[in-house]
Amino acid sequence: MRRFVGIMSGTSMDGVDVALLERRAEGAWRLAAFATTAYSEGRRRRLLDAISAGSAESLTGLHADLGEWFAEAVLGLLARADVDPGGIEAIGSHGQTVWHRPPRSDRRGATLQLGDAATLAARTGIGVVSDFRTADMAAGGQGAPLVPWPDRELFSVEGRTRVVLNVGGMANLTWLAPRGAEAAPVAFDTGPGNVLIDAAAERVSEGGERCDRDGIRAARGAVDRELLAALRAHAFYDRPPPRSTGREEFGAPLVDALVRERGIAADSSAGDDLIATLTALTAVTVAEAMARWVRPRPIDEVVVAGGGVHNPTLMAWLREALGAEGIDAPLRTDARALGMDPDAREAAGFAVLAWAHRDGLPGNLPSVTGASGPRVLGSWTPAPPTGAGP
Repeated sequence: MRRFVGIMSGTSMDGVDVALLERRAEGAWRLAAFATTAYSEGRRRRLLDAISAGSAESLTGLHADLGEWFAEAVLGLLARADVDPGGIEAIGSHGQTVWHRPPRSDRRGATLQLGDAATLAARTGIGVVSDFRTADMAAGGQGAPLVPWPDRELFSVEGRTRVVLNVGGMANLTWLAPRGAEAAPVAFDTGPGNVLIDAAAERVSEGGERCDRDGIRAARGAVDRELLAALRAHAFYDRPPPRSTGREEFGAPLVDALVRERGIAADSSAGDDLIATLTALTAVTVAEAMARWVRPRPIDEVVVAGGGVHNPTLMAWLREALGAEGIDAPLRTDARALGMDPDAREAAGFAVLAWAHRDGLPGNLPSVTGASGPRVLGSWTPAPPTGAGP
C-alpha cells in the first residue's frame, strides 16, 4: 500500500483542504482521512489582498507563510489519523493561485501559485510535488482543469456515464465515460461557482458574512432578469473548450462595480436580489455549458462536489436549469455518489497527481487543456535529510 497527501487551497479562499489517500496494490484508491483547516480572517485577508494589490514583498512573504500553513494542516490531519509522516510517499500541493492567465491566439498562458514547497517538505519531513500547472502551459495548454485525469482514476464507474461537477470558487465539470471505455473525458471551466455569490454576501453584510449560508439570501431575493442577461453576455461563456477562468475575470471587482452602480445598501432587499441573480447565473451557466459542450454524449448522472453542494438554493436552481436544457439526469450531492466526502474531491485529485509524478505518468489531458501533448506534471522537492533541522 502506498500513501499520498493532497492539498488544495482554492479560489474560495476559505481554508486548506487536505486529503490522505491510500493506493492498494491492485490499483484501488481509498480516502483514509480528510479535513479542512479554515483560514483565520487575517490569513484570508492577506490572500485576498495579494490578488488585488500584492507587491513583490507581500507576495514573497505570503509564499513562505503559505508553506508553513500548509504544513500545519498536513501535520494536523496526520496526527488525527494516527499516521506517521514517515509513511507518506509524497505530498501533492496545488498551492494558492494568485493569478492565472489562459493562453490566447497571440500569447501563451501564464500562472502563479504560492506555497513554498521547500518549507512544506522541511516542516513535514515529506517530499513534495508542486507547481503542477506550468508544464501543461509550457506546452501551450490552459494549465487547467487538471483534476479530470484524477477524476477518471477515482470516479469513473462501470456501466454508466457521469458528469462530476465541482462548484468551488469557480465551477468546472468532467464528463466521464464508463470505466474501461475508450472515450476521453470532456472537461472545462463553466464560469463562476461561488466566487461572485461569496463576494456579494460579504459586501451586503459589510463583512459580517463570508457566504450566503444555506442559500438564505438568494431564496428570499428576486432574480433581476435584465442583469442576469447582461452578465450572461460575458465573452467567456461563448468560448469553446479548452477553456479556464478565475478571479481575474470573475472576482470581487465585478461585484463591487455592481454594488456601486446600483447603489445597493447593506442588508437591503436589493442586496438579496443581487445574490439571487448571481446564484441564478451560476446555475444557468453550468446548465448551458453542459448542454452546449457535453451533449450529445449521454449523461446518466450529475454528481456535485465543492462548497456549492452546501447551498440548497443553488442546488435547487441548478436542477431547474438542467431540466430547462433537457438534461434530466439525476443530480446527486451525497458522499455515496463519489465514494468520498464531496469536499475532498480536489485535494484527493492532487494526491493522485503526486502519485502520477512519482511514477512518471503524464497527468494532463491534452484534449482538455489544449496542450500539444501529454506531460508529467509538477516539480519534486525532496524532504531534507533526517536530523537536518529547520
